[in-house]
Amino acid sequence: MDIVNIKKLIEKILDNNKAKDITAIDLKNKSYIADYMIIASGTSSRHLQALSEILVTELKKKGLDNCRIEGRDSNDWKLVDTNDIIVHIFHPEKREFYDLEKMWSEEIPKEKAIL
Repeated sequence: MDIVNIKKLIEKILDNNKAKDITAIDLKNKSYIADYMIIASGTSSRHLQALSEILVTELKKKGLDNCRIEGRDSNDWKLVDTNDIIVHIFHPEKREFYDLEKMWSEEIPKEKAIL
């Protein structure tokens, strides 16, 4: 499965499970850490946990076995690392506070890309 189809699958899984405000950011010319960052909001700490666990389970069914969840102890944020795509799932207030969309939406010269 290519990276664009994985991105679409992640967006679909999040949408089907009632994630809010799903945003994808292309990181190819901004960072070497991943090709895409997907940011979404959940409605409660339980919803955040459920979204992250469902996402990993569904991706494993598609053969992406190396996905992992970070932030298991956090009530406000979860990160699902699929290697090529990083998925942040926030409580809406934390999402607004960190404002990753603004931080990563600006164009960064390739020679200054973050490792």
